Amino acid sequence: MAINTDKNSYTIIFAVAMVVVVGSLLAFTASSLKGRIDANKRTEKQQNILFAMGVTDVEDPNEFVPAEKAQELFDKYVGDEQYIITGNTAEKTADAFGIEVKKENDKVKQDANYVRKLPLFIGNKDGEEFYVVPMRGNGLWDAIWGYVSLDKEFKTVKGAFFDHKGETPGLGANIKEAYFRDDFIGESILDGSGNYKGITVKKGNADPKNVDKSDNEVDAMAGATITGDGVTAMVKKGIKMYQPYFETLKK
Repeated sequence: MAINTDKNSYTIIFAVAMVVVVGSLLAFTASSLKGRIDANKRTEKQQNILFAMGVTDVEDPNEFVPAEKAQELFDKYVGDEQYIITGNTAEKTADAFGIEVKKENDKVKQDANYVRKLPLFIGNKDGEEFYVVPMRGNGLWDAIWGYVSLDKEFKTVKGAFFDHKGETPGLGANIKEAYFRDDFIGESILDGSGNYKGITVKKGNADPKNVDKSDNEVDAMAGATITGDGVTAMVKKGIKMYQPYFETLKK
């Protein structure tokens, strides 16, 4: 008996069957690749943290350490110096690596009484301490994120890495470029009186060569004002949340 493919019922049944088959295949693929995906995310996060500390590819300082060396170098420079910060207290725990800034932000939005968990990574390279702060914000089109490392005085930026999900190529996407992120290195996050001020990505900055490291400003990217404003807000808010804990370490 021939099947009448012209009937609406056939079209509906065929469409439903295809959705079920394709959905099942996608679910199976996602499940089977979950371990690899999680491993890749872990490696990328280690690379980001190391990059903010200045631990980069030996041959190209503007590139991450090779993926196959990420775990080894992370263990060497950070190891178990991982903390979860809540207010002005810290808990040393390997669970800090699993804390995702985005999820913490979402929890705060859903519950105003939720106590945010802040992951902090303390690295040591060539006898210098690096306090690496993860952060997340919003650019022009979508999410932006980064890692900023501070010196042991919690005053000066030692390194930075920024990335984005969908900023405009050649404009806002340039937050990934060395000429932008390197301007943050050496910049003070405190004002002249020692109070927290953060760093502003400023259009028309009077110090385009970034010689003055005490003005709390870096030069903006051409044609990317909104993305630059997003980086400003992300850095200021991201580091500020750690200030209560940093103040306890100064005493």
